[in-house]
Amino acid sequence: MPQLIPVTTARLGEHLPLLELLPDSAPVTWVRGGDGLVGWGSYASTTVSGPNRFNDARTWWHQQLEKLAISDSVHASGTGPILFTSFSFDENEESVLVIPEVIVGMRNGSSWITWIGDQAQPKLAESAQILEDAEYNWGDGSLSPAEWQIRVAQAIKEIESTKLEKVVLARDLKVNSHRAIDPRKILRNLSAEYPSTWIFAVNGLIGATPELLLRLSRGMVTSRVLAGTISKTGDDERDLALAASLARSSKDLEEHEYAVRSVADALDPFCTSTNVPESPFVLHLANVMHLATDVTGALIESKKSVDAFTILEKLHPSAAVCGTPTEIAAKLIKDIEGMPRGRYAGPVGWLDARGDGELGIALRCGQISGNELRIFAGCGIVAGSNPEKELTESNAKFAPMRSALS
Repeated sequence: MPQLIPVTTARLGEHLPLLELLPDSAPVTWVRGGDGLVGWGSYASTTVSGPNRFNDARTWWHQQLEKLAISDSVHASGTGPILFTSFSFDENEESVLVIPEVIVGMRNGSSWITWIGDQAQPKLAESAQILEDAEYNWGDGSLSPAEWQIRVAQAIKEIESTKLEKVVLARDLKVNSHRAIDPRKILRNLSAEYPSTWIFAVNGLIGATPELLLRLSRGMVTSRVLAGTISKTGDDERDLALAASLARSSKDLEEHEYAVRSVADALDPFCTSTNVPESPFVLHLANVMHLATDVTGALIESKKSVDAFTILEKLHPSAAVCGTPTEIAAKLIKDIEGMPRGRYAGPVGWLDARGDGELGIALRCGQISGNELRIFAGCGIVAGSNPEKELTESNAKFAPMRSALS
């Protein structure tokens, strides 16, 4: 019988600036308001794809856990070995699974460290100096703005003439630098500017998502749904009026209802006493406001063996990133969107050995590949949509990643 590999979790105690601990090589992060998890080094990693990818991910994770001897003196959600996941939007593209060698976590002022291997507890130090600002050259992505508006107009015609009710169309922008792009700078800037979002990094995909697809904690399930957006002006009085108009907008309320319904329907088979508020609230971010609804529930006792992979398979893709009905929307996206989404709009986050975890939808994000960064934004298209207004909304959704580079 092969010898088990030790995994140790020890309490640190003090408040730690998580994002300042990251080395410059392949960081993984999930941080919100200073709390969360960061990691580095790769104990094990793999990719999965195809129609069985969630099941394949589960199998691989459980195989890795069988090789580990876990010593955890903290016994909390997010301690012990952690699986960071970043699933692709389309099942035929690659999804990434990473188990870091070192993980540092913090919640409510209490911190801990987990490491894999028989070495002594790793020493923590502030990361190496981040490279100075580089010059960036921005360019169109797969489609020009004018070409993308034509695709939006096509989608509106499809909605008016078929059973399609909503479809989400995304676009991308590309930026190049004369040297490798440092993800740590982007992560720190996103955290400072958007503290209420979940700051993530997995295998070069980095961003700040406001949308929590799934939280599992001791049998309780939570999903935050966002759909319906309006830009902020920076004038508090005017923004309050805009928030009120967003909350009354029939177009945005219709778009939001589709997204909430898709999540509630996906969770319903697994949950008892699912709570879906009658109306959304307005979520204020630095540059935009969203209609938001928190859907919550408790796992049915007989379903306690259900794990995050099972629920993710039902939740993804939700109407917030695909459309309604799902199959028709997904086909139209493939036919007219004009770009591979990669892991944009896929589930991203972490799971622990107990089955607890948090996974968001990879939004307000970009993919780093050496000297290039490709950023994404998507808009929900319904019967009342206007291509020019959707372009404006997509530009507002690019803003977090664009400003994080500056």
